[in-house]
Amino acid sequence: MQRLRYWLPLLAALAACKPDPQPDPKLLPYLPQTPAHFPPLPVPADNPMTLARVELGKALFYDPLLSRDRSISCASCHLPELSFSDPNRVSIGVQGRTGTRNAPALINLAYHTSFFWDGSNPALETQALFPIEAHVEMDLPVDSVVARLRAHPSYPERFIYAFSDSALTIKSVTDAIASFERTLLSYGSKYDRFIERGFDSTLFTPAEWRGYKLFFAEKGERHAECFHCHGGYNFDEPEGKFRNNGLYYFYEDPGRYLVTGNQLDVGKFKVPTLRNLSFTAPYMHDGSLSTLEEVVAHYASGGQPHLNRDILMDNILITAQDQADIIAFLMTLNDTAFVQNPAFRP
Repeated sequence: MQRLRYWLPLLAALAACKPDPQPDPKLLPYLPQTPAHFPPLPVPADNPMTLARVELGKALFYDPLLSRDRSISCASCHLPELSFSDPNRVSIGVQGRTGTRNAPALINLAYHTSFFWDGSNPALETQALFPIEAHVEMDLPVDSVVARLRAHPSYPERFIYAFSDSALTIKSVTDAIASFERTLLSYGSKYDRFIERGFDSTLFTPAEWRGYKLFFAEKGERHAECFHCHGGYNFDEPEGKFRNNGLYYFYEDPGRYLVTGNQLDVGKFKVPTLRNLSFTAPYMHDGSLSTLEEVVAHYASGGQPHLNRDILMDNILITAQDQADIIAFLMTLNDTAFVQNPAFRP
């Protein structure tokens, strides 16, 4: 008994010194790496990023279970090898239903303040709802999405793990998808190296350098003024404006007008990023231009004289050689590592 009384305090002390269990690394806060010339990655407070949520979101992104007939997934119209774009002119949904717009590339979405060509959705956390429910896309009511996932052999446990509770809701579904999409960051192009090396022009070929100067030229003998609409680190509209680029004299799809009801917004669409253009053909909101040569020639022509055509369309002054040089520069925005990244694949 005396011996036991001796050991009891020692055992208690040893128990008190036992190290705390280490936290699960997949549940710790997680932020993907970004380069110095990118802004800090914005993450909403009500959907903090963890690897568990990212991995769950990736599984959902590639799962055809989210479509009515289980035939397509998000990845069916956003192919990773094509910079998460669609090679079809317009996207094809369940039962071969066709939409009216080309699915845009999913690049650096974390920085966007609106989504879809008409900007009808304001948040990455909610944009997935539209393609899931849209008749011409996945055509599955959100209640059915939740019911299918709750009946799945592994998803309920994965949601509990990622979200620390048993509430598998449509919000946790879209939060998970958004967490994955927030990791789709492209910054490994030749142009990015040019920036990181202090605007080192020796990285460019003569044609690429001429194209660079034309792209950013505003005044002079020849100028393209592309940077006004395709600026900043992501080569899209820096101020989030919607623009009419004179693609048509009459727009069957009125674009931003569908959101605002303002006649001045007819024919205006979100300005897409120019990153990874080699992988994202066809181009424009309706996929009507098949090649970059057609795209640049369109801008060189000034486009159709629609009443809402952007005033900048009148200011372009470039030759055929200039057009080729601009395309050469645009190729420096390609990020092969992005389209080959195994972390983005199922």
